[in-house]
Amino acid sequence: WLKGCCESLVAARRPRNSPRLLAKQPVRARVGMAFVKVLKNNSYFKRFQVKPRRRREGKTDYRARRKMVRQDKNKFNNKKYRLVVRFTNRKVICQIMYATIRGDMVVAQATSTELTKYGVPVGHKNYAAAYCT
Repeated sequence: WLKGCCESLVAARRPRNSPRLLAKQPVRARVGMAFVKVLKNNSYFKRFQVKPRRRREGKTDYRARRKMVRQDKNKFNNKKYRLVVRFTNRKVICQIMYATIRGDMVVAQATSTELTKYGVPVGHKNYAAAYCT
């Protein structure tokens, strides 16, 4: 009797995950959290390839850009021109561009601030100014 009583007092002071207590518990109670494999370990980050800067910034959708810029195969070495319209806080910029391996080249450009020469002193950012530019 005395031995059993002392044993329970010692067990009360012992931490819960003590080996003696774990041995007395059934197997189901002993199983804590399941083993979780670490997927993003050191070797994962060694092989990780960083996305291009404009993709990381969310500025360029390269799939859409490739589709827009790609020229037909039978039109070899010809330029594919496109009109680019950019709205800033104060003005509208219109550019005629084409793509090359080195980067996009601007052929001609016009801004809505040039409209003051033609008698439009204000309103350089509205829809009409964009159309005029």
